[in-house]
Amino acid sequence: MDNNLKEKLLNRVSELYLEGQNITQSCITACRECEVEYNDSLRRSFSKKLKDLGLTNDSESDSNNYSNDKEKKPKGFTAIGPDGQLMSIEKYCEFYGLDCSKIRSYKLISHSGIPFYNVVFYSSEDEVMFNLEDSFEEIVKKHIKPVVFEDLKTLDDNDWFDRLVYTDTHIAMNVNGKDGDSLYEGKWDKEEVLNRLHKMISHVKKFSTCNTLIIDDLGDFMDGLGGNTTRKGHELPQNMNDKEAFDLALEFKIYLVDSLIHSYDTIVCNNITNDNHSGVFSYFVSQAVKNILEAKYPNKVYVNSIKRFIHHYSIGNHTFVISHGKDIGEQKFGFKPKLDAIQAEKIDQYCKEYRLYNGNYIEFSKGDSHQAIYDDTTSNDFSYYNYPAFSPPSNWVKTNYSNTRSGFNFFNINKEDNIKVSIPYWFEKQ
Repeated sequence: MDNNLKEKLLNRVSELYLEGQNITQSCITACRECEVEYNDSLRRSFSKKLKDLGLTNDSESDSNNYSNDKEKKPKGFTAIGPDGQLMSIEKYCEFYGLDCSKIRSYKLISHSGIPFYNVVFYSSEDEVMFNLEDSFEEIVKKHIKPVVFEDLKTLDDNDWFDRLVYTDTHIAMNVNGKDGDSLYEGKWDKEEVLNRLHKMISHVKKFSTCNTLIIDDLGDFMDGLGGNTTRKGHELPQNMNDKEAFDLALEFKIYLVDSLIHSYDTIVCNNITNDNHSGVFSYFVSQAVKNILEAKYPNKVYVNSIKRFIHHYSIGNHTFVISHGKDIGEQKFGFKPKLDAIQAEKIDQYCKEYRLYNGNYIEFSKGDSHQAIYDDTTSNDFSYYNYPAFSPPSNWVKTNYSNTRSGFNFFNINKEDNIKVSIPYWFEKQ
């Protein structure tokens, strides 16, 4: 093998190794790309060269293990710059062409003669997740801006409140499937998510009647985490990474309240976070939104991150029992679109446990099924409402069922009487 080819192979092996592959994977991939027959002797040769250079990654090293520093002394990489000064880790990475954003940990080794950095890189699996704790302060600063309150008109207390219900937003879902060759074409990127959000805000403003707004998000707000459902049931085709999805989710919920705050004296947001797609990811989003909005609008906006599978609240003579319909992992089967005796028994037991049968008008509200079925008659004790998905259907749904409709519902509700004015909105099919 000539020297040019060896150098080309070494460079490619180094790149793959720093990206998180182990030495064997890196050598096999590089040999295949360069049309060179792989053998174990070649692997050992490259392994020695990488060690000589002091390169390591998290797939073959403990991020906190810096023993045997002398054995890791590089012959080529030094922390001394061309000007004779000690380089920072940022300048070190820039000088040697390393991706500083992929560093998991590093340590300056200076006691062995020539100083160098012992660097541990994230593996490709680690990059799927992001550290919310590290990102939280930056995210909060991005979304919290000084608020100047306008003089709001004084609204007389009345007998009505408004309720906005949306569910199954599935942020980051790729509606065209893994291979992009879907049965029905669709679009569900950041632009389309915000486009539908603006339509929902306009709808609420148009039909707003009073000074209190309840916003119920019934779950599956995020499509998944790390390309999987929360239940780890199957992989999900995604059109953005977790960081991008998290940022868009915050923008969605914060902009929704920012746009409606001057139309209401009080806004209460109930976010279901016990669901089958997003689970803990939705909880991260909801808690971030809670900290931001309650700081921006104290005593005006309240955000509840609901961790239980079923939750309830009451306003006047109305009680709403809310659930996504399928939980984070305990249930094999969730609540069905149509009420049957088994499901009716579960809801009845919940109402009895929490003593909800006190003359109130009870509505069991759920998402998950991506269908709008409003049943006021099957049970004499409560209504059973399925709400449509806010997002368009996934390629799996379109292929196995149909290109279903999507939308949300808005209500003007009388506090004392069983009067609910339903004003649904349906998005045009893509």
